[in-house]
Amino acid sequence: MLETLNQRYAIAKVLTFQAGMDNQPIAKIHNDHATAEISLYGGHVLSYKPHSETADVLFLSPLATCAKGQAIRGGIPICWPWFGEDPEGLGRPNHGFVRNRLWQPIAAVAIDRGTTQLTLGLSDTEETRALWPHSFDLAIVITIGATLQVELITRNTGHTTFSLTQALHTYFTVGEIQHVRVRGLEGKYYLDKVEGSTRKLQTAAIAVTSEVDRIYLDVPANLTIDDSVLDRLIRITSIGNSTAVVWNPWITKAAAMGDLGDTDYQTMICVETTNAATDVVELAPGDTFRLSAAYQIDR
Repeated sequence: MLETLNQRYAIAKVLTFQAGMDNQPIAKIHNDHATAEISLYGGHVLSYKPHSETADVLFLSPLATCAKGQAIRGGIPICWPWFGEDPEGLGRPNHGFVRNRLWQPIAAVAIDRGTTQLTLGLSDTEETRALWPHSFDLAIVITIGATLQVELITRNTGHTTFSLTQALHTYFTVGEIQHVRVRGLEGKYYLDKVEGSTRKLQTAAIAVTSEVDRIYLDVPANLTIDDSVLDRLIRITSIGNSTAVVWNPWITKAAAMGDLGDTDYQTMICVETTNAATDVVELAPGDTFRLSAAYQIDR
């Protein structure tokens, strides 16, 4: 399989396919701006590190695995076609079913000034239709350059309208969580899932001092993770969403997770670009919807 992938999609001295986590194929990219790793399992960005940085922009758990169909803990998991628990209560997996399936390369191209773009795709099968009875084409376009850009594209290839919620469930590396502030959501309401989805108002920059699991409503396009320990700002620019999720499991939940180290909560935070809660996408036959986020380091 790797030989075929490299014959069709490798870019000399820039992009190659290798065996990665649990022997699943990954694309490794090294261009003029950054290095990156992308797992075909889950259509999952595992790593993005500009050459100017000592720490990866993305957090990947040292205990992450995709063995036995498990979703990868860290990087950018794709939640689709529902975010969170099964909306119909049928016992289907949390966050949908595409993050534990093997995606296929569609295109790999080198863009001006050393930027690299990889497109992966996934379509419905008999197995997916048994879980969710709709026809679809999914593509994820991942652009590695001075910024990391991720665009998730959904096309309804069936004959009936379907609805979906979704997320780019991005895990970010931070120096020490208590010295991190998430800015841009001041004055916005959120649903506090730690307290039964109680609606609350964010009055200042977000500081994490306990478990945080919040769906922010009516969000702006630009958010910032201010990390004083790593001395950097991670700027997030999104398109196609009106909600965002901020998540950190804190002490008790981190210790209960088999694929997250007991203290890993201290060096990660999720700031997710989402269509969640009432931000539901309705897609008519033949229509396409795009959800995207760009991540850039600034100081």
